Amino acid sequence: MLPVVTPTQMAAIDAAAPEPVDVLIQRAGRAVARQALGMLGGAYGRRVVVLAGRGNNGADGLVAGDRLAARGVQVRTFALDALPARLPACDLVIDAVFGTGYRVDGGRAPFSAPEAGEAAVLAVDIPSGVDALTGAASPGAYVADRTVTFQALKPGQLIGSGARHCGELAVVDIGLDVTGADTHLVERRDVDRWWPRRRPDAHKWVGATRIVAGSHGMLGAARLSAAAAARAGSGLVSLSSPGADPDARSEIIQHELPPAGWAADVLTDIERFAALVCGPGLGLGTENATSIRELAAAAPIPLVLDGDGLSAVADDLSVVADRAAPTVLTPHDGEYRRLCGAPPEADRVAAARALAERADAVVLLKGPTTVVAEPTGRVLLVDHGDERLATAGSGDVLTGIIAAAVAGGCPPLEAAAAGAWVHAEAARCGPPTGLLAGDLPDLLVDALP
Repeated sequence: MLPVVTPTQMAAIDAAAPEPVDVLIQRAGRAVARQALGMLGGAYGRRVVVLAGRGNNGADGLVAGDRLAARGVQVRTFALDALPARLPACDLVIDAVFGTGYRVDGGRAPFSAPEAGEAAVLAVDIPSGVDALTGAASPGAYVADRTVTFQALKPGQLIGSGARHCGELAVVDIGLDVTGADTHLVERRDVDRWWPRRRPDAHKWVGATRIVAGSHGMLGAARLSAAAAARAGSGLVSLSSPGADPDARSEIIQHELPPAGWAADVLTDIERFAALVCGPGLGLGTENATSIRELAAAAPIPLVLDGDGLSAVADDLSVVADRAAPTVLTPHDGEYRRLCGAPPEADRVAAARALAERADAVVLLKGPTTVVAEPTGRVLLVDHGDERLATAGSGDVLTGIIAAAVAGGCPPLEAAAAGAWVHAEAARCGPPTGLLAGDLPDLLVDALP
């Protein structure tokens, strides 16, 4: 995992460093110069423009400019109060104007970067005009080719517009201690370590998953969740739909539940299962909502609550908070609004944390970068997905994957984050266009660790 720290946390880490600020600036500046030389492909005859602000970020840029000039690069420097509207012709622009101190809508005027022509852009810490906490960006901020950041990633480099503005990210070690970070970016090796493996003596009831999903006319979500749970490693998947025959694939055990008052039916043999899914495609009727709340309150096993299951508990999160077993909530922004009364704030990490604490549950807040938070405040970020997952039914597949990981014994926080990563990897195994949610379960064969 890669540590992720907020600008405030980074300032405290800088202040706690045993080395003087000047030493850290020299290290950072040398790192920027190395990145610049790599982008230039050499030094002789190359032209670099350095845009330098007044703070440490600008100082990093000045050191980098000096190092490059010593290598034979033609360097021109512009201070913040003397930025031209258009830069002179060059091969590379080093943007060291604001760094992580910039705040969109924080009392500072929107930043408009000088026209760079065909030059590549190397940002120091984060492109100037991008909020390092939220990823919000001024309209005139550079879209950098590469961003070099120090010791740890920042949320704004991964979330919102910042993810697009930063380009390739290079995290450089300059000797700061970030071991206290409570937020991390998930990597492939983390998923390989977390994902549960079936033991040699396993039988079908080891890691079995119970799914309550679908209803008359809304069975697609149920089938997708069940197929994903089966492909993701559940030895047995049992799917029940109120008032409808699920008609899922033949490997899935299927039951039709009564249209109302079905919680007791599900609870009859619930302890045989290692995880429970409730919500996808159940519908928003009052009778279903009552049964969902009854099931959530009484089920003694881990629960993944998604879709209409989230809406059913929105008015009374104590149903979730009072559960004895772990719960994973998987809202998109609209469902988050129903649960919290307002959409997620710009700081999506803080938004996920707030709901996790309030519901005493793991919260997976969906988005281009998925934010997974637990009540203790630990957060995992997954930025592995792309636009192929923005399709109907994709979230139902994710629910089934997470349930399979939980049923296999993975802790809920890691199960949700690993599930999001595997979900994204499955999409990457598919075609660049035309991918459907129904394709994802079978693509899991190649995506799983």
